[in-house]
Amino acid sequence: MGKSHEIAAERLRAAYAGEAIAPLRDILEPTDVDGAYAVQAINTRHWESEGRRIVGRKVGLTAKAVQQQLGVGQPDFGVLFDDMQIADGGILKTSQALQPKAEAEVAIILGADIDGDKIDRQQVAAAVAEVTAAIEIVDSRIADWKITFADTVADNGSSAMFVLGDTKKPLDGLDLWTCGMAMEVNDEVVSLGAGVACLGHPLNAATWLARTLAERGEPLRKGDIVLTGALGPMFAINPGDHVRASIGGLGTVSFTYQDDRK
Repeated sequence: MGKSHEIAAERLRAAYAGEAIAPLRDILEPTDVDGAYAVQAINTRHWESEGRRIVGRKVGLTAKAVQQQLGVGQPDFGVLFDDMQIADGGILKTSQALQPKAEAEVAIILGADIDGDKIDRQQVAAAVAEVTAAIEIVDSRIADWKITFADTVADNGSSAMFVLGDTKKPLDGLDLWTCGMAMEVNDEVVSLGAGVACLGHPLNAATWLARTLAERGEPLRKGDIVLTGALGPMFAINPGDHVRASIGGLGTVSFTYQDDRK
């Protein structure tokens, strides 16, 4: 892990103060997987040292079209910290984001650790305690969202905040493949999708994540929250917007984007 990775990590941390930065092309090649995760890890350790607590992970780039757009053939992941969660029906403040977009997802909460060298979907499904509708507020510290795969990974998977629905259900009896998703902003539908849009099935995304983290020696643990990936296109939001997502079998989840800088 070189000095250049430390520099990239510092630039990204500084951007949280409110000033987006140029893409990290001078440090990271667009598809530099190892370098990008090295930068992400530096900031994860930094934030943990400041008292932030990891509560799970998010999976990104679960749509093939988005992978192709960034020139990769795999999803990515970022870290979820405790202070990133907004209560269902709660408020995202403008001071908490730079250029936010919302996307609707299926979230799972684990009731058991997932570790080993031959993790399969059946093992992941058995570890799921609860499933809920979620909205991820994605954001980028890179100006104008001009990101490569390396930019988004280094930037903690272009994460910001997340909202979990109050309705939580066991996995048994749920259809996470054909379940429909509708996301509304100010009562207007802005995104439609289905469970199959997330890497073929949300549990496929969770399985990819579980395997990837186990290989890195950082396995998923009981109690972890996993945001499995978008079920439809993300949508840029503006101050004053009320965002609500409905997912078949899981009910609704919502938040309001509120200007606190006046």
